[in-house]
Amino acid sequence: MSATIQEIYTQILQTLLPADRLRLATLILNDLVQQDVSLIDQSDTWTEEDQLDLVDFSLQYAAIGYFDSEEPNDL
Repeated sequence: MSATIQEIYTQILQTLLPADRLRLATLILNDLVQQDVSLIDQSDTWTEEDQLDLVDFSLQYAAIGYFDSEEPNDL
């Protein structure tokens, strides 16, 4: 007798407490990573260049926001 993923979720997993479901999800994900890295789709991971672009944009955005909100000093 083979049950579908949806049936397993409805009959078993949905009855678990949220903390137990999170623990189970962690076990499943850790098992997948340890078994075979090729199962994980790496096509949408961030490259180092992507991360540097994000940092650059964030710093530029923060600088603009900082200087726009700065009030003149009354000395």
